[in-house]
Amino acid sequence: MKKCIELTDCKISLDEFMQIVNKEAAISFSEEMVMKIKKSRKMINDFLAENRPIYGVTTGFGENVRYAISPDDAITLQKNIVRSHSVSVGEPLSETNVRAIMLMQILNVGKGYSGIKLDTISLIKDFLNNDIYPFAPGNGSVGYLSVEGHITLTYMGEGYIFYKGEKKEATYVLKQIGLKPVEFACKEGLSLLNGSTSVTGLGLVAVYEMKKALDNLEVCGAMVFEALQGTVKCLDERLHIVKNHEEQLNTAIKIARMLKTSEICEKYKESRVQDPYVLRCMVQILGAARKLVKEAEEVIVDEMHGVSDNPELFEDSNGGVALMSGNFDGSYVGSHADMLGMAAAMVGNLAERCIDRMVNRYLNNGLPAFLAPNPGLNNGFMIPQYTAAGLLNEIKILATSCSIDSIPTCAEQESPVSFAYFASKKAIEIAEKLDYIIAIEYMTAAQAIELQKPLKPSSVTETVCSKIREKVDFAENDRYFYPDIENLFYMVKSQELVDCARNQKMSQ
Repeated sequence: MKKCIELTDCKISLDEFMQIVNKEAAISFSEEMVMKIKKSRKMINDFLAENRPIYGVTTGFGENVRYAISPDDAITLQKNIVRSHSVSVGEPLSETNVRAIMLMQILNVGKGYSGIKLDTISLIKDFLNNDIYPFAPGNGSVGYLSVEGHITLTYMGEGYIFYKGEKKEATYVLKQIGLKPVEFACKEGLSLLNGSTSVTGLGLVAVYEMKKALDNLEVCGAMVFEALQGTVKCLDERLHIVKNHEEQLNTAIKIARMLKTSEICEKYKESRVQDPYVLRCMVQILGAARKLVKEAEEVIVDEMHGVSDNPELFEDSNGGVALMSGNFDGSYVGSHADMLGMAAAMVGNLAERCIDRMVNRYLNNGLPAFLAPNPGLNNGFMIPQYTAAGLLNEIKILATSCSIDSIPTCAEQESPVSFAYFASKKAIEIAEKLDYIIAIEYMTAAQAIELQKPLKPSSVTETVCSKIREKVDFAENDRYFYPDIENLFYMVKSQELVDCARNQKMSQ
């Protein structure tokens, strides 16, 4: 049975967020949260009854703010915004990404500043708890609105939902599951489309994936030290203490501990004055990337814990006030999602250069060309390095910043525009490409380590190599490497090899 995470202030951790997104946990609402939602809903109903001039409640949207909307048309206005804004195009987002956006919709409006109805937010909760996955094309958003539009349509019983592997009309799916669509009241459509929900949801997924990638790079980095007969003197704690970056020091300590019992490293410890850059600066590069990802996590989690609606409702002595502003702006998340791309490009450079050095007979300290026991007849790992190079090129192109660009929208009413949506979306794509490079690095390092028998690797890396060999055999001769790379990719994604290394370190 799934664990249940109860929401009160909607300020959950990244791990809890991903447990819900990955369908490892369900969600429920505390009574305190329910009361906040009801109180904010009463406030917006009172404002509507008074016909106060409030953006998106008694006015049109965007540049149409100059048009007054009568209370009688308030519901039609909300339906119109959802239908008219559902215009993103292309391939649909993955289930993981859609669930992240839906969860962010709950966390954003559930803090009690948006005026959402309880039955509306409860329906989104039911979608998540019942694994209902709306169809949401993923291209063409400037930072909010259009992707959320497709998702929010389904709460009205319109649009499409993936059901049993097929795209079906939302009305049909809701009837099959036994859920009733909601009729949006004033402000609800606006609140569910507005804000940094897609930007933040996808940004959190990207942070989570990058953290896993860095964990794998540390384990694989230890294996590369053995594969390239590195001199572990460069991991001496004293060097990294004086550099004064905590992330670098921690990485050096972890890699050194993983190599503690390595016969390979012991033999070559004094073999040269210093190693090439890929070994000597490994922990500096991984540490710098750790710092970037850490900062991105802090900022994007802060955004998750905030409110990004417009207008936002606050209690006061006059029965409350609706304040109009721009908290929907995605600049915080977009700029730090761009940083994730930068971090991935940095460590991707490192990983690809490690792969090249391991297969290059001029640089790999006497190992056979392309790590083929019988080179010439066999190409060995010649072409997997090409794949890593190709993936790295794609990462570098995608890592170009979105945050520096802006194209005005809505008759210049919305300018500058953050373009944070694509920054977060491509950060996930970048992390996936990096995982494939890491998979190739693992495969290459395991081959190089095995070629150094009878010298033994450390107990940690030996255990990791054994886990790799459960899915990927030593390459005595050329074979179809694609399944091997895919198997290792899923081992990287699942943290299987990282968990293996951690468990072995704990048992030492």
